[in-house]
Amino acid sequence: MTWTVERLGRRGDGVAVRGEERALAPLTLPGEQIEGEAEDGRIAKPRIVTPSGDRVRAPCPHYKQCGGCSLMHASDGFVAGWKAQVVRTALAAQGIEVEVGAVHTSPSRSRRRAVLSGRRTKAGALVGFHQRASDVIVDVAECLVVRPAILAALPDLRRLVSLGGSRAAELSLVVTETSAGLDVAVRGGKPMTPALLGKLAALAGAAGWARLDWDGEPLVIRPPAVPFGRARVVPPPGGFLQATVEGEAALLDFVRRTVGGAGRVADLFAGAGTFTLPLAERAEVHAVEGLAAPLAALQAGWRGAPGLRKVTTEVRDLARRPLLPDELARFDAVVIDPPRTGAPAQAAALAQSRVPVVAWVSCDPVTFARDARVMLEGGYALGRIEVVDQFRWSPHVELTAAFTH
Repeated sequence: MTWTVERLGRRGDGVAVRGEERALAPLTLPGEQIEGEAEDGRIAKPRIVTPSGDRVRAPCPHYKQCGGCSLMHASDGFVAGWKAQVVRTALAAQGIEVEVGAVHTSPSRSRRRAVLSGRRTKAGALVGFHQRASDVIVDVAECLVVRPAILAALPDLRRLVSLGGSRAAELSLVVTETSAGLDVAVRGGKPMTPALLGKLAALAGAAGWARLDWDGEPLVIRPPAVPFGRARVVPPPGGFLQATVEGEAALLDFVRRTVGGAGRVADLFAGAGTFTLPLAERAEVHAVEGLAAPLAALQAGWRGAPGLRKVTTEVRDLARRPLLPDELARFDAVVIDPPRTGAPAQAAALAQSRVPVVAWVSCDPVTFARDARVMLEGGYALGRIEVVDQFRWSPHVELTAAFTH
């Protein structure tokens, strides 16, 4: 008997139906007829009997094994439409109906920040991404997601893993492209020794990297600055950065359009200043973030950029201590970019406030929908929503939304 793929689940796997039985089937598309044995609710290797008209040949040679991408077998139009539908479905589950506007998809080979895995082997080292649903590392030679500079660095990254990795443990390598060179942050390596330091310094220098951070011990060759508007910021090693320049530009454009001519803006979950510093070109901004290191980087970038308006910072855990309505009253607009868990406490405080406009950036439609319902119950109106797809060919969905009082 064949299965029929009914739809895609949130992680991009097909939901296959056969009679009363259901199972997840990776690398399938809605409407396809497939064959395969289900085990623990999953068809590990589905065979396509009747392909969808939206099916395309995946251009990456690692696609069948690598878990970095899961939607490369679908047309671009299908993926964009599916991601918009994920947002609509999440909102509908909270009783919210709203139109989803533009979908901004970053081009291939545009990811300037990648989290790679590495492991030393008898023959050398593996560097790449995990197989689907596995801790096995796929050693990649090609990748259509990351920037060319990161792809070109793979041989040097393998040498790095060979020098400082162990066969018993996996290394995490956060690699970011900056104008000064690659910024590489390694976690899980061997303890630092003078001999290892000398070898790592020689490798980083020869590779042209800007910075190498080894489990919190930084080796800086050139400050790895990134531009945020007119300011240049050196983020903490391995710190958060929007994945693509194109995605960041789409987010910032939406935020600017939403806050308009607001004179005083609160930027919540501000990080190192992705929105704070560009907004400071026209407004006074108060940046709030739970970690001190990103705010220190933000402040240094602000001090080095002439002509920006006043920027203040506050280290504060907004999950436990949200800005309250009386604190929010002094702002004309709020920008909020919470983690995937959302911001239930801050949403509740915002819902009780009278801030005229809120620009909300979210990397999880489900938690956003939960928080949006709180905002609507507090009297806000939900305006336009746009999807920003920085993680092309993955099931990850980001969105921007505007709330007005």
